[in-house]
Amino acid sequence: MEQPTRYDAILLSSFGGPEGQDHVLPFLRNVTRGRGIPDERLEEVAVHYRHFDGVSPINQQNRDLKAALERRLAERGVDLPVYWGNRNWGPYLDTALTQAHAAGHDRLIAVATSAYSSYSSCRQYREDWADALEASGLQAEVQIDKVRAFYNHPGFVAPFVEGVQQAVAEAREAGIADTEIELLFVTHSIPEDDAIRSGDQGFDYGARADGTRMGAYERQHLDVSAYVAEQAAPGVAWQLVYQSRSGPPSQPWLEPDINDAIEELEGRKAVVIVPIGFISDHMEVMWDLDEEALETAEEHGLWARRTPTPGVHEAFVDGLVDLVLERVEGRPVGARAAVTSLGPAPDVVPARDSENPRLGFRPAIAGLQP
Repeated sequence: MEQPTRYDAILLSSFGGPEGQDHVLPFLRNVTRGRGIPDERLEEVAVHYRHFDGVSPINQQNRDLKAALERRLAERGVDLPVYWGNRNWGPYLDTALTQAHAAGHDRLIAVATSAYSSYSSCRQYREDWADALEASGLQAEVQIDKVRAFYNHPGFVAPFVEGVQQAVAEAREAGIADTEIELLFVTHSIPEDDAIRSGDQGFDYGARADGTRMGAYERQHLDVSAYVAEQAAPGVAWQLVYQSRSGPPSQPWLEPDINDAIEELEGRKAVVIVPIGFISDHMEVMWDLDEEALETAEEHGLWARRTPTPGVHEAFVDGLVDLVLERVEGRPVGARAAVTSLGPAPDVVPARDSENPRLGFRPAIAGLQP
């Protein structure tokens, strides 16, 4: 979209999380609604939240991000208020839309707290915005556009480069040689079928070493990981690994799991865990990485560090403002910031991008129709 577009406000959209023990099961029921998962199984996941007194950090992180965005917008002279709504816990998206509409803001540019292309990080947000418009009765009143996938925007990438540089420097200070360090870039695992369907189905994202086809999700993570490794620690070995696998054992998911990767390392004395798939230190980062992965590293006698997520890093917040201004200004593609060979992602999501046929068709907005 290379024509200037008027927007009234920004819609910050996130996953949501419980903020007390009484919230945990209702929250998990929201996350898994429609799948018929009994409370007994949900309690197996609930233990992660209960370990932290039932409080996920994600809501406070989004309050902090909202405030940081508002400050940076004001500093750059951008007069756009920020509304915040979640998919699975309050404040909900339909509440945010109702508030925006009541204030006279009906043309919104949405920022989802997910950087990559997949069903859960893109398509599902677009489905939930459509649902929220219906629930609030605002389909004919409010328009929601979406900033592009920003996995390769320098504002998102810069905090990871800094984090890897710092962690590798600490390993060197501990007497560990570069040849004894492994960088583990980690993201959320998804089913292989979903990974292949992620992104523009008319685009060739390349193939794995075994010749099987990749989708956007895997290719984007590989490209960003390679860029961060080269910028922060050239010559240090790295690999892309996954966490938080769920679903039946019979369903193939992206591998290797980070704990398996740590166990299989040879000739290494240190691991640097880089949560390249995540915006902030939410529950899966705190549990799967800070608890389980670091424990696995300790059990195998490895020096280990987990690098920070972007959070409210100045470069990241400024990058989000830049993504909004791309649409406000109608900035030409050639003038948009991107650090990998895939270039800037499209503003309007291609048809059939990241569909999840297992869940059946649901209307989505901010994309081309199939």
